[in-house]
Amino acid sequence: MRWVTLGFVGLLAALWATAWYFGVAAQLDPFTIASCALLLLPCWAFGFGIDAWLRRAVTNRVARALAPLSLISAYLLFAIPRGDFRWDMCAGMASVVLVLSVALSCADPAQPDWRDWMVLAILGISVDLHFFDRAWPVAGLSSMPKLLFVDAGLYGYLVIRPIGGIGYDFRAHWSDLRIGLREFILFTPIAVSLGFALGFLHFHKTMANPLWFGGGWVFTFFLIALPEELFFRGLMLNMLERKIGTQRSLIVTSLLFGVAHFNKRAAYFNWRYVILAVIAGIFYGRAWLAQRRLLASSVTHATVDTVWSIWLR
Repeated sequence: MRWVTLGFVGLLAALWATAWYFGVAAQLDPFTIASCALLLLPCWAFGFGIDAWLRRAVTNRVARALAPLSLISAYLLFAIPRGDFRWDMCAGMASVVLVLSVALSCADPAQPDWRDWMVLAILGISVDLHFFDRAWPVAGLSSMPKLLFVDAGLYGYLVIRPIGGIGYDFRAHWSDLRIGLREFILFTPIAVSLGFALGFLHFHKTMANPLWFGGGWVFTFFLIALPEELFFRGLMLNMLERKIGTQRSLIVTSLLFGVAHFNKRAAYFNWRYVILAVIAGIFYGRAWLAQRRLLASSVTHATVDTVWSIWLR
């Protein structure tokens, strides 16, 4: 437990250093920092097995379903002291969390059913269409609603209705790094050649120092790569595989992963981004399937995004 706590403190320090380096730390008052830490804490704790303790501690079915609503306290902690509270944001996020919890409480415990697909659809649409980005109207914090839904999703699928096989575990293995970097290396020549051919990639002669790359990688890992890998690989691919097999589920989830990027970096349908994201999804899926661990696919994902954002955007 001591090392888990020290690791969390180290994570907060790394994110603070990143915010300071990129010039946004001045906007982070103590309540904002506490709000972010409150959302990162469940994400971190689930990676070290707190779900087993929660299943033993919260046995009442109603209490177990309502418990995730406590995540809204992170929004209240941020918004009320700043005078930025919005009823629509608060009620909307609470509704998503409540629907998720109730649906999973009623779902078939033996196999995925229509409630699971409804839950994934609600989560995916809420995040991809940026319904709640304005809840934390501070530069660099638009990912906070996504993190809130990650916490709710983890609670739903690890505590309310454990489905197994997600691979959400922060007790790292060397193989996570090896597999993650292997898939990055295999994907890179395809991404670079196709990206330049499509006019999507543009080389930037930037000399990124280690703090720039490291800070960007940590931020990307926890706020972009890990949430997306949990959704598309740990949940969607995991459950689809039980219905249609490994290869078909890998193709389907990669296609959906690509389509989910249709509105990225453009005000219209960004077909170039979609094509590259579909191919990336294949390699992220391969990384997860190698040992069914999200750390591996998140390493691939975070490294691809960090390299792209610094040198090839």
